Amino acid sequence: MDPRDPEDPAGSGPAGPAEAAGLAEAVGLAEVAGPAKVAPPRLRRAGRVILLDPEDRVLLLRYDDEPPNGRHWATPGGGLNPGEAYAAAASRELTEETGWSDIVLRGEILRQVRTMGYGDRIVRQYERLFLARTDLACRELGDVAAMHASDGIVAWRWWTLAELDTTAEVIWPAGLAGLIRGAVRRG
Repeated sequence: MDPRDPEDPAGSGPAGPAEAAGLAEAVGLAEVAGPAKVAPPRLRRAGRVILLDPEDRVLLLRYDDEPPNGRHWATPGGGLNPGEAYAAAASRELTEETGWSDIVLRGEILRQVRTMGYGDRIVRQYERLFLARTDLACRELGDVAAMHASDGIVAWRWWTLAELDTTAEVIWPAGLAGLIRGAVRRG
């Protein structure tokens, strides 16, 4: 899929009915009535943070969702509010999900498009991921238990790159360890 945001002049537009039907069928949500009844995926924009500690461990949050998403680990982040920039949303979401307000984003390192379930619909989510660091190794989260419960976050942990390389768990984004290694090499 094209990782460009449809609001960018060169971006891809929303999925059409045929693509929507295929996406819904692929994730098990096609309606019995057939593809003509399947609505195109709703557009959603999200900012996410690849947060590293001094040992290059990355903070991931676990979701135990129903299909199509299923159980997966993801970087902190979430949807943009109206008029909000991707970086601002990523920073806000990181604060909401960790309780920390002292993390500074270092720059955007990935744009991707993910087709996923969100609420009771399939969405086409345009994501921008930003790199950030904390100076504290395996930093503990702040008082965010209630927020995690309301957002469906069931666990969190710091992962080493070696653990990411060998885990059988589903990690979003795919290839996260390689992405981190590349970002660290570039400085």
